[in-house]
Amino acid sequence: MFTRLRLLSATVLMTGLAITPPVLAQDAPTLDTVMASVGESDITLGHILALRNGLPAEYDQLPPEVLYKGVLDQLIQQTLLMQAHEGPLSEAAKWRLENETRAVTAGDVIDGVLKTALSDEALQAAYEAQYTGGDQETEYKAAHILVETEDEAKALIAELEGGANFAALAQEHSTGPSGPGGGDLGWFSAGVMVQEFFDAVAKLETGQVSPPVKTQFGWHVIKLNETRIKEAPSLDEVRDELADDIRQEAFNDYVAKLESGTEITRTDTSAFDPALINNTDLLEK
Repeated sequence: MFTRLRLLSATVLMTGLAITPPVLAQDAPTLDTVMASVGESDITLGHILALRNGLPAEYDQLPPEVLYKGVLDQLIQQTLLMQAHEGPLSEAAKWRLENETRAVTAGDVIDGVLKTALSDEALQAAYEAQYTGGDQETEYKAAHILVETEDEAKALIAELEGGANFAALAQEHSTGPSGPGGGDLGWFSAGVMVQEFFDAVAKLETGQVSPPVKTQFGWHVIKLNETRIKEAPSLDEVRDELADDIRQEAFNDYVAKLESGTEITRTDTSAFDPALINNTDLLEK
């Protein structure tokens, strides 16, 4: 089977940098400008750019003259092989060609949908909906001492009430990884800690120590050191994330619209063996 990436890689590796692209007319080339001919078949700039546009990002590192030569050689090889074909296409090639045509056409449609959906106005609206005007999220800065039993936790709380230093007790008694650092957990918000732990922290006042709190890790004594309102990121910081969300929503909405306006029937396959999906021998004709 013809493999585009492997053939192109081999072609590029065999070429040196001393490559002279074809001399073009003084006018700027267009997509219809013929860059090579193979018998009576023309290879245009449009063919070259379409193939180059589908290459992995790793090819961006190649010098333009090397990339041009590799892509053109690829297309010349394909054209020679196509011209050498005799008789009807194989079953595998026939169905693959239909699928490729379907995929390329579908991709062209969705590209147009996504270009229309993504605009500065849409990005701004998505940013405001997600990061402004809603409830502000609180972040907490806390420390804890993790021990195995509730009685140990109660004994530590009694020492703290007697004036003991929280960080010193954490360094001496905590079995958690934060123990050597005085139990400091840094800043966190909802969804970072296990729910029982977070619920206990959210109920504390700044400087207050919790009663014993049980989680899957053991028993905790928690001290809330500070709180703050989480600062919203700038639009530039989340632009790519928002753009992905907008594109995905536009795609989903467009496909749903097409589905709602089209009768789609699926063959009842309950009598078929699901292993049929792997029976590619049917294509070997």
